[in-house]
Amino acid sequence: MFLIPGIDPYYRTSFGAAYCGDSQKLTKAIPSNSINLIMTSPPFALTRKKEYGNVPADEYIEWFMPFAYDFHRILRPDGSLVLHIGGSWVRGKPIKNLYIFELLLRLCKDTKFNLAQDFYWFNKAKLPGPAQWVNVKRCRVKDAVDHLWWLSKSVTPKADNTKVLQKYSKAMEELLEDPNYYKPGVERPSEHRITEKFHKKHKGAIPPNFLDFSNTNSQSKYLQMCRKSKLKSHPARYPLDLPCFFIKFLTDKGDVVFDPFGGSNTTGKAAEVLERRWLTFEIVPEYLEASKFRFDFQP
Repeated sequence: MFLIPGIDPYYRTSFGAAYCGDSQKLTKAIPSNSINLIMTSPPFALTRKKEYGNVPADEYIEWFMPFAYDFHRILRPDGSLVLHIGGSWVRGKPIKNLYIFELLLRLCKDTKFNLAQDFYWFNKAKLPGPAQWVNVKRCRVKDAVDHLWWLSKSVTPKADNTKVLQKYSKAMEELLEDPNYYKPGVERPSEHRITEKFHKKHKGAIPPNFLDFSNTNSQSKYLQMCRKSKLKSHPARYPLDLPCFFIKFLTDKGDVVFDPFGGSNTTGKAAEVLERRWLTFEIVPEYLEASKFRFDFQP
């Protein structure tokens, strides 16, 4: 378990600890070079104010940068920051705000993070919006992809894609069984040359950076217990598969995973299941109390 010296956690489990308080202040108490992975989803700069708190797009970068410097400090040299961040629209106009790209540039130029890779999560559960442009004027389509910036402290962060291999499709299985499909030395239309290694069957397919994880479970134990206990569930929850993917990809058992914007503590739950030590902060006590249900705490 990874604990912050001199501060009592709100609750703890076999592998982790959750703290209630201002993330910016609490993060300063984390020792330098001690975290393997920061996996988080901060409040987005949405045009509509949310109950969990979010700053407008024109203030977002200056709000986030103090966190960024501390994130860089606390990461181990081979550590990673995975930032799940959704886009926003310009109020009153059918055009996208560029704040997520401006933030990415600041993180790389000012904080000296490296963009290891960009990922995209297809969120099927998103409602059509903004309603004015998608549903009423019909001049835009549903915005259903969120960005995930994988940022690293060094150019060689810990990473192993053999831990996140996917099952081969039926078509791929058939191609691998066909001895005539891959012909070494033949140049493809893309000008890539085929070698013998292309016909070797591995334990699975290398996943793309487009992640298709469902977020439609309305009957999870967490939500059921929130309703039973009359506690407010966190309204912005990503699916367990999302942090599980990056935790398996970028860490080993026993490593430390940190989420500074814990919400319902999906990241902590994923780390617990995968036997990683974890640490999470959440400023709203009710959200943190409800997050206990992810770990079989009784109300």
